[in-house]
Amino acid sequence: MDYVAIRRALHQIPEVGFEEVETQAFLLDQISRMPQERVQVKKWKTGLLVRVSGTHPSKLIGFRTDIDALPVKENTGYSFQSRHEGNMHACGHDFHMTIALGALENVIENPVKEDTLFIFQPAEEGPGGALPMMASDEFQSWKPDLIFGLHVSADFPVGTVATKEGILFANTSELFIDFFGKGGHAAYPHLTHDTIVAASHFVVGLQTIVARRVDPLNSAVLTIGKISGGTKQNIIAEHARVEGTIRTLNQETMALIKDDIERQVKAIEIAYQCKGQIDYGANYYQVFNRKENVDLFIQFCEKKGFPYIICNDAMTGEDFGYFLKELPGFMFWLGVGKTSSLHSADFMPDEAALAQGVKVVSTYIREGV
Repeated sequence: MDYVAIRRALHQIPEVGFEEVETQAFLLDQISRMPQERVQVKKWKTGLLVRVSGTHPSKLIGFRTDIDALPVKENTGYSFQSRHEGNMHACGHDFHMTIALGALENVIENPVKEDTLFIFQPAEEGPGGALPMMASDEFQSWKPDLIFGLHVSADFPVGTVATKEGILFANTSELFIDFFGKGGHAAYPHLTHDTIVAASHFVVGLQTIVARRVDPLNSAVLTIGKISGGTKQNIIAEHARVEGTIRTLNQETMALIKDDIERQVKAIEIAYQCKGQIDYGANYYQVFNRKENVDLFIQFCEKKGFPYIICNDAMTGEDFGYFLKELPGFMFWLGVGKTSSLHSADFMPDEAALAQGVKVVSTYIREGV
């Protein structure tokens, strides 16, 4: 299998959550080219579950990859850049899928002891594919005994594994708040209820939550990334929208922040005579690596000579956390060398990491579990 060619083909067809129709067709085509004697495939929405029979199975090992892209306009200059204008694999899911396909081919052509389930999950970036996929009949009929996954990172050298026990990725929640007031002519502000002013004061007030309400020893992030409202410079806006994200390293801090947001929205409603509406969008549970699973994985890396680092936890979010909430397992970073950060329009990971990723995943399935 030509990993670079596959990654580049996938890179050209990025699709956002639950729209991965072309991606699913590409994956099915690649899988159909592999020997089929020990392979079973189930579709779930735009995702796939692929089970490979082992030689003497005593358990089912799951490896999950995500398949969706981001609504980002690409700026890499690649000759193979996105053909879907406005979408890009800016989070490395083209790498993840390629590694999964390579590992799948490896365990098909070189049988392993245990049954293996390759999970191609849609909508990781939103609205969240993990929870509904886990609840599906397809997944429940093939529920693994152990599950693991990886995510590429520009913070580590090419091919280096990085992980830790406990929290690896944060609890996350999207944040969308709409303010509805009364619009009117800019020359008659006293006859209006200005939502631009209301939203602006709200955003400033939010800065006190992490600074003054959250215990300094409990890490948290509350970021507003977008404000929109109004239609023209001389019309007072009757609607304004604030969009952001919340990230915490424990559930209690997440609840505290949301409670404070709700109280501040009520205060803005009273002060600026408008109506606020909160939508927390997609909420992702923390990625929590079980100690016993990480310890065995680190021992495996040491034994096989795979370079590894014990890393710090991160404020990134991943709905793989829902799998780990229910099932034993872990996630690890795979270094792809220095490039722009994840979600950047010029994210350009080093393709040398592909072969190493396939080797780590397939060898772990064969010898580490």
